[in-house]
Amino acid sequence: MDILTPILICAGIAIICAVILTLTSHFFSIKGDEKEAQIRDCLAGANCGACGYSGCDGYAKALYEGSCDKVNLCTPGGDTVAKQISEILGVEAEDVVEQVAYVACNGNCNAIPKRYDYQGPKSCKIANMNYSGDKMCTYACLGYGDCAAVCPNGAIVVKDGVAKVISSRCIGCGMCVRTCPKGMIHLIRDVSKVAVLCSNHDKGALTKKYCSGGCIGCGLCKRNCPNEAITVENNLATIDYEKCTGCGKCAEVCPIKCIKEADFTGATKHK
Repeated sequence: MDILTPILICAGIAIICAVILTLTSHFFSIKGDEKEAQIRDCLAGANCGACGYSGCDGYAKALYEGSCDKVNLCTPGGDTVAKQISEILGVEAEDVVEQVAYVACNGNCNAIPKRYDYQGPKSCKIANMNYSGDKMCTYACLGYGDCAAVCPNGAIVVKDGVAKVISSRCIGCGMCVRTCPKGMIHLIRDVSKVAVLCSNHDKGALTKKYCSGGCIGCGLCKRNCPNEAITVENNLATIDYEKCTGCGKCAEVCPIKCIKEADFTGATKHK
């Protein structure tokens, strides 16, 4: 009996506390608006921050409260999500500028020699802290897959020591862009047809010495572009996509073949 009494007292206290907590949560809970919840359910759920907010909850709250009037900021969701949100809010739908990522590196295990045998953690961020990585080209993709690890859609693979984006799986969230310590992953509109797969700003002779696939800044692409969409700055060709028509002439004349023609249609168009 001496043992049973304190057990019953503790059990009684526990039951009373449970009842109090249940009643408190029922009467004092802050109920979310149904419309805000509907908007949140429409969003892609990547929580990538591509919309400019902390995540899907932040964007949904901003839309509901009226502090944001742009229904087309969810790049991963594409036009489908923008249309759903516009119907919930009773506003006109806006077109989403679909984007995809690409890795601006044309090097691979055969193209770029190693400077040393890296034995540290398989992380681009950590490897980059050690003399900008183990490759002779200090601008090169390190290939340890930090970008692949954060990609929510499995759109990035590492092949022959270089990260590659599978455009048909890419939702344009930009998480890989923010993760790459080299800053060599870029977003472009998924209607683009060509991209410069190099980030090297060394002079042509030095670039060629350390990478057989790097841009040497020869300017052939610039001189042959019919729309003056290409400039060569700091020894690297750059495409102005506002002027580019995707004719492919630059890729055709590039002696190194570091300008590639490709179908960059992203996952939002493949749904």
